[in-house]
Amino acid sequence: MPELPEVETVRRGLAPVFVGATITRVEQRRADLRFPFPAGFVERLTGRRVETLERRAKYLAARLDSAEVLIMHLGMSGSFRIETEGEAVIPGVFHRPRSVLGTHDHVVFGLSNGAAIVYNDPRRFGFMLLADADLAAHPLFRHLGVEPLGPDLSGATLARLFAGKATALKAALLDQTLIAGLGNIYVCEALYRAGLSPRRAAGTLVRRDGSPTARAARLAAVIRQVLEEAVEAGGSSLRDHRQTDGNLGYFQHSFKVYGRHDEPCSDIKCAGVIQRIVQNGRSTFFCGSCQR
Repeated sequence: MPELPEVETVRRGLAPVFVGATITRVEQRRADLRFPFPAGFVERLTGRRVETLERRAKYLAARLDSAEVLIMHLGMSGSFRIETEGEAVIPGVFHRPRSVLGTHDHVVFGLSNGAAIVYNDPRRFGFMLLADADLAAHPLFRHLGVEPLGPDLSGATLARLFAGKATALKAALLDQTLIAGLGNIYVCEALYRAGLSPRRAAGTLVRRDGSPTARAARLAAVIRQVLEEAVEAGGSSLRDHRQTDGNLGYFQHSFKVYGRHDEPCSDIKCAGVIQRIVQNGRSTFFCGSCQR
C-alpha cells in the first residue's frame, strides 16, 4: 500500500491541474471499487469547482465549492493519470510500473481547463467517498493521530503519546491513532537513523516527570527528515505506486535497513548485520548492534 510520502507526492502532482478547475464531466465506469460509490456520485461532482486538495494520513481530500469533500484512497494499486493535449502523466514515483490498461480505468474527471484525471486501479482496493466539510468528525478521520509532517510532531508530543506504554516502539509508531500515516518502511528507516531498537518499550522515551528524553527529540526530528526526503525523492513505491508524472520512486535507493536483511550495516563504524524480525505480522529491519 502506498505510504504517506507516496500519497503526498501524488497530491502535489494533481494539485496544479485539479485545484481551481471545475469538474465538467464524470465517468463512473463501475458500481464499486473497494466500497460502492456514493449515491448520486456523478451528479454531485459534475459542475463542482475543486477549491483545495489536501492530504490527511494516506487519504486525499478534494474540497468542493458545494461544501462537500471528495475523499480518495489509492488502496494497494490505485493511481491517477493526468491527460492533457494527447499526453498522459502519472504523478508519483514507482519502483514497478503502474497499470495504464484502459480496462482498469474506473473513474474519469473531465476538467474545465481541458485536462482529464483518470483513476486506474487493477486490484480495486482503493475507494472514493463524499463527505461533509468537517472531516475531523468523519469516521475515517475521527480517530487519526498527529500528522507527522505537521507542526505538532515533536519530542514533547512523542512523550505525551508514549507515556506509560510498554508496547514495542515500532508498534507504537505504527498506531494510526497516535501518529497518522506512518508506515512500515519509514518507521524502520527512522528508527535506524535515531539509533533506537524497534523492540524497545515506547515508554522508555519518556522521563518520570512526563518530559521527553533526548531520544524522543531525536526520533521526532528523524521521522520528519525521512518523510521529507522520501517526498522529495518521489516516494519509494516498492510495488505499484506511481507519481502523477509516471516516474518511479527512488527513495528506496536510500534505504539503510528496509529489505536489506543479512547485509552489513551501512555505518562503516558498525560491524553489525541487518536483521529481519516479525512484529505484529509486519517485517521489521534493523541493526541489532547500533540500534539500542
